[in-house]
Amino acid sequence: MVHKKGFYEKYIKATQDAVLAIIALVILSPILLLVALLVRTKLGSPVVFKQERAGKDGTPFYMYKFRSMSDERDENGELLPDEKRLGNFGKKLRSTSLDELPSLINVVKGQVALVGPRCLYVKYIERYNDHQKRRLEVRPGITGLAQINGRNDISWEKRFDYDIQYVDNVTFLGDWKIMFQTVGKVLKKEGITSETSVTMEEFMGSPEKELVTQK
Repeated sequence: MVHKKGFYEKYIKATQDAVLAIIALVILSPILLLVALLVRTKLGSPVVFKQERAGKDGTPFYMYKFRSMSDERDENGELLPDEKRLGNFGKKLRSTSLDELPSLINVVKGQVALVGPRCLYVKYIERYNDHQKRRLEVRPGITGLAQINGRNDISWEKRFDYDIQYVDNVTFLGDWKIMFQTVGKVLKKEGITSETSVTMEEFMGSPEKELVTQK
């Protein structure tokens, strides 16, 4: 199935997202400044870091976030595991999604939508199956169906299924419903971490389903 843009996605969504992101940046500027000062005090520089992510059609771009982990290293100079470097301050940043506020800049630049499949690493593209690659047919989003249906506490396969469901049903009302539900999820701090990792586990590809043959 090939993604076909409706009127909303063609003519409204990108402009709406940019305008809302600019308004949010202005209104939240005191919070942005406060978080930046706290990050600088507790974790040092850089306050904001950038990571390469896959955009629409797999096009790479750099996504901005507030730093949430320290640079603590072992005696050999190697970075400690994520769970060692993510302290209480970093956990609070992530649980409230304050670490993602700088990503609004990516929305203004048109690289990211407010609602869409989660922004993931470029290296994951080659690990997607044909079904999962369909998530690249639209711009990635700061939030999406997967985020309001489990966030990090569901399997990769389930997240991708939600992503494709969104790709096939991009609507004005759907986007606003997801944005409002996201606020509720963040306030309740639901699904922030998985059961097996303090951060989202790396996607290594989906296991091949065994074919059942009839004899």
